[in-house]
Amino acid sequence: MSAIIDNPPADARERDVEELETVTIRFAGDSGDGMQLTGTQFTNTSAIVGNDISTLPDFPAEIRAPAGSLPGVSGFQLNFSSRDIRTPGDQPNVLVAMNPAALKVNLSDLEDGGTLLINTDEFNKENLKKADYASNPLEDETLRGYRVHKLPITTVNIRALQEAGVKLSRKEMDRCKNFFALGILYWLYDRPMEPTLEWIRSKFKKNEEVMRANEVALKTGYNFADTTEVFTTHYKVKKAVIAPGKYRKITGNEATAIGFVTAAELVGRPLFYGSYPITPASDILHELARHKNFGVKTFQAEDEIAAVCAAIGASFTGHVGLTGTSGPGVALKQEAIGLAVMTELPLVIVNVQRGGPSTGLPTKTEQADLFQAVWGRNGECPAIVVAPATPAECFSVAIEAVRLAYRYMTPVFYLSDGYLANGAEPWLVPEVEDLPKIEVEFASDPAAFMPYARDEGTLARPYALPGTPGLEHRIGGIEKQHLTGNVNYDPENHHFMVLMRQAKVDRAAQDVPPVEVFGESSGKVLVLGWGSTYGSITSAVEKLQAEGKSVSSAHLRHLNPFPSNLGEVLRSFERVIIPEMNLGQLATMVRAKYLVDAVPFSKVKGRPFQIREIVKKVEEYL
Repeated sequence: MSAIIDNPPADARERDVEELETVTIRFAGDSGDGMQLTGTQFTNTSAIVGNDISTLPDFPAEIRAPAGSLPGVSGFQLNFSSRDIRTPGDQPNVLVAMNPAALKVNLSDLEDGGTLLINTDEFNKENLKKADYASNPLEDETLRGYRVHKLPITTVNIRALQEAGVKLSRKEMDRCKNFFALGILYWLYDRPMEPTLEWIRSKFKKNEEVMRANEVALKTGYNFADTTEVFTTHYKVKKAVIAPGKYRKITGNEATAIGFVTAAELVGRPLFYGSYPITPASDILHELARHKNFGVKTFQAEDEIAAVCAAIGASFTGHVGLTGTSGPGVALKQEAIGLAVMTELPLVIVNVQRGGPSTGLPTKTEQADLFQAVWGRNGECPAIVVAPATPAECFSVAIEAVRLAYRYMTPVFYLSDGYLANGAEPWLVPEVEDLPKIEVEFASDPAAFMPYARDEGTLARPYALPGTPGLEHRIGGIEKQHLTGNVNYDPENHHFMVLMRQAKVDRAAQDVPPVEVFGESSGKVLVLGWGSTYGSITSAVEKLQAEGKSVSSAHLRHLNPFPSNLGEVLRSFERVIIPEMNLGQLATMVRAKYLVDAVPFSKVKGRPFQIREIVKKVEEYL
């Protein structure tokens, strides 16, 4: 019988149907197995169905590790739910393992009693050896305690493509097995195939055989699950109840790029993005390059220094000057960022943080660049620092970074990280009239112009566009004389200007909203966080509050300056715990500024915090 059954008999469809509230699936395989594509398609379909979603792609660091090796394993974790969720899930309920290495790397994360879908065709002697298995885990006690489905995915997929008359090589046919696996999961969790079929037809419309092969693979996987007796149950996850509005699935990097395009439109000035490709920030460059219709100019520089210097030049001419990189690239840019501080230009620096130091863990997430953003330059060189908390929030915080840069005429750091950058969630597309206003006033009166005069409210200097008659002035990296901006070496003037630049950044606190407390405004424990720890912290605190425990949380989007009420909030609790993906950088800043005995809770493993980890830590202090 053909492996493709377009109309399976009615009795074949009779299965037990179980309704679930939340499911976490992890797809894992070799870096050439298409796990990121498979996970993305499942995510897109779940978003269309109406579930709340949160994702965690996990890329190998090597460009192309040896096939079947442990360093070459690629993973994609997706949490989809009928309720509001904030994380990709602590532990997967389901693990799809396409080879022994994928099983070896990911099995320890699978929940007890979890479901395993294993491609048995790849469990040969060679692949078992690459994965450091002394014996075949399918034949010993390794998988005891899990619900295991051993599926010959490679064999069935290739046979189906051959029977369908697909004219591709065996190697090319094998590349379609990810869609076979996706079809199985679509049936198992009651997902429609149509959105993915439409994507396949659009993506491969110029290669009809590849298009047909992927269609056949997807349908075959779906019908394989439907017509065989491998699965006795399939599952439904209802739509999530969410606020009405227009939604789209968005990653943090996409939201960042769209946020900066929107900010430029709000300012009414062109956007210039100078960047050198670096993981995990490169997708911002890719996304911005698609928006030339909004006057966006993207410049892929030969190095990090050229990228930031070009962005400073763009800021000098009145453009929205933007540069982006990850931590190692920021290290190279810092001298030029000091130039932007000295010249007092509205530069925005995007740092999509990754594991360090040096090359470190280039495809894994970390939050270890906070000190670098706040203090990482020579001299007294202050800058404003902001950080989004969720992938969708990257949009609004990008706008906030531009707003503060223009209002205070100073560089602003925007700290994202790999978890936010590559993760995805639903984003409520805002109405244009609800977006914040960004007002920029350029100097125009030569009689009243002094390059380093100060606005009484913000201490920002005037913004004079080059070429404006009568507003000619000197600019550069040597210390400026107060008011005139002339080169000046006077000790008293230098001391005055250092204080002035710091006071300007400090004064931005008047434009920063107060930090909000989730839960009671005082009590035993406050869990304080910043950046991508938001989902895990909030979910953990919510769980503890449901148990009647005195726990609240607060999350910072503004890290320099801090919100003006932060000290009062901190002193309202007996204990402050600060989970961070570093060795306690925010904890150090909080202890130094507020003299609060904050407890650092560090995790530097290239992976985000799990909800249960934070729950366990908080319970130590209750």
